[in-house]
Amino acid sequence: MSEQPNNTHAARTHDYAARGWIVPAMTVETFAPKQQRHALIIPVINEGERIRRQIAQIAEGQHARHCDIIIVDGGSTDGSLAPEVLHAAGVRTLLTKTGPGKLSAQLRCAYAYALAEGYEGLITIDGNGKDSVETIPAFNAALDAGVDYAQASRFIAGGKGVNTPALRLIAIRAIHAPVLSLAGRRWLTDTTQGYRAYSARYMLDPCVQPFRDIFVRYELLAYLTARAGQLGYRVLEIPTTRAYPANEPVPTKIGGLKAYSDLMSVLWKTLSGAFDPPSTRP
Repeated sequence: MSEQPNNTHAARTHDYAARGWIVPAMTVETFAPKQQRHALIIPVINEGERIRRQIAQIAEGQHARHCDIIIVDGGSTDGSLAPEVLHAAGVRTLLTKTGPGKLSAQLRCAYAYALAEGYEGLITIDGNGKDSVETIPAFNAALDAGVDYAQASRFIAGGKGVNTPALRLIAIRAIHAPVLSLAGRRWLTDTTQGYRAYSARYMLDPCVQPFRDIFVRYELLAYLTARAGQLGYRVLEIPTTRAYPANEPVPTKIGGLKAYSDLMSVLWKTLSGAFDPPSTRP
């Protein structure tokens, strides 16, 4: 019988409201104390064997040896996040969002927890197995070198896109990346990717304020992409591989006309400054 984690390393209780942060309700299950300067954050919901393969791959290759792993669950019901599995794979903390909201709410939970725990850099990678975990050290190195926002890209030299759906490819190259590049005053090529890193100094800047309840679905990723360039932070793209499975359904939570309509609305609001903190708007 495998040893069960006993959660003896209890997470500190953080008063997010005292910091002026609006953070959805969540539970915190911690398996180890903080050990590294950076956190690797993996948002998931019902990823089944994909997330189990991914964290096993990370652990076996020691790709995250310079960061603590934090999984933030949006409400999985598939049993894929059993504590003994996460503990064995070296996951430090499992956060489970119990409050309302989608991806942006999930990320607010993880970012608030990680910053309150004192991490100096935050790396996020989707938990659906599409991204190359071998490049996690490149994000760690970028943070250590003073980069404030590092974005994965399959479209720059050294990057690779595998089986990218044609409609998605067109939307990224012709709409999403150009609009957010214009908004952020910095050319970026692969802006829909959740594989990225932020410095704590960027996230804690009063001109950023990511912990607001306007960030519910996909707004936060677009906003943080543009805001870094607007404020003059150091931005870098890192070549990575993003591979979609050849003979399986596309692993994504974005689908249907409403989802794409929402994404277009988010782009417009980002471009027009609608997400900027009120005190920083012209």
